[in-house]
Amino acid sequence: MTYENYLPPPGPPPGYPRKGQSNHNYVSPPGPPPNHRSLSNDTHYTPPSGPPPSRLGSNNPYIAPPSCPPPSHLTSSSNGYAPPPGPPPSQSYNAASAYTPPPGPPPSRSHLPQQPAPSFAPPPYHDWTVIPDNSLLPPPPSICYDSSPTANATLADGDAGFAWTEAHPLWSPQHLTPGQHAAIQSGQLSLLKPPEYIGDIYPQQRPGHWKCHTHSTCVDSSLLTSLPLYSVFWDSPLRTQRPKTIYFELRISRIGRGRSSLEKANAGVAVGFVAPPYPTFRLPGWQRGSLAVHGDDGRKYINDTYGGNDFTVAFKPGETVGIGMKFSLPKNPPAYGQQQNQKLDIEVFFTRNGKKVGGWDGNEELDARSEGGTMGLMGECDLFAAVGVFGGLDFEVFFSPEDWVFNPCYMSG
Repeated sequence: MTYENYLPPPGPPPGYPRKGQSNHNYVSPPGPPPNHRSLSNDTHYTPPSGPPPSRLGSNNPYIAPPSCPPPSHLTSSSNGYAPPPGPPPSQSYNAASAYTPPPGPPPSRSHLPQQPAPSFAPPPYHDWTVIPDNSLLPPPPSICYDSSPTANATLADGDAGFAWTEAHPLWSPQHLTPGQHAAIQSGQLSLLKPPEYIGDIYPQQRPGHWKCHTHSTCVDSSLLTSLPLYSVFWDSPLRTQRPKTIYFELRISRIGRGRSSLEKANAGVAVGFVAPPYPTFRLPGWQRGSLAVHGDDGRKYINDTYGGNDFTVAFKPGETVGIGMKFSLPKNPPAYGQQQNQKLDIEVFFTRNGKKVGGWDGNEELDARSEGGTMGLMGECDLFAAVGVFGGLDFEVFFSPEDWVFNPCYMSG
């Protein structure tokens, strides 16, 4: 269709003439209507570049397809397209991938200061069901008594003993001959019978072996040896640089003459050591410069006129008991500049039927009522063996090492 061949339709357009008008005056406009103009011959119309939107396809010559396949067709097996390296941003890191995060904290946290670890630590867990081992702890202090349940001495006797020691100061160490010292080492010692002793003393065939028999009327008495078991000039470790142990034993045959408990309670024996001179009308351990274990109440006495301290059980007939002291150089001597009054290490030990069953430190502090403390027992004086008795007894004393049930040689230097 061209512009020249177009003819308008006959008659007026629909709806013309209007009401009240005639159609003989109508003249049709020249040219075709606007929607019938030719696209190729319209000099005033310029079409847009490219094909219309409805015709954009693979066969359209106006536009080329993209160089890569659409997203739904991106596969390595169908074409040569390869995905970019690394995981896609939406995928989380896994150990199988080659992706490695950068070192250090994320940038959003790098500004935070580094905080030290908290100083508070919870207390360690304690299992209350486990019983602690107290074998290495020091023994608890023994109870000190004002009187003994089996004592037969009076306060007047105690006052007399204290007055006697005040009137007789301790002796200085005595020089012994080599023969005397040799006799002591072999146990050739004699027992001296004090005036208060009521009974008999029988020397036996072996030197240093004695049998004793007392009457029920025997009052407190102390039998002492004729020579000291410890001589300062011969035995002090400060002179010899060696430890020294002294020891003796006593075997009990009978306690009390009668069968009643009262008669047995009115008899007893004690073993210990004393520094001379000593009042023989007092049992060892009751006065200055003496210590002993008493068999009637089982208590230890160290310069104690009162009731002693708990230590062991009462002696029984048929038992063999022994007492000893070991003197040694101090393990911790005073340092330079400190007081140079050097004390010996002293161990007092007690045996029963051939076994060591107790002991104490010879330098332990005594109660304030023990005036003088351990004076005379610290290795500065000669020491004699002492056996205290009262009431009716039968017993034997052994000073020779060949007769001892317990062997203290391992304690000697």
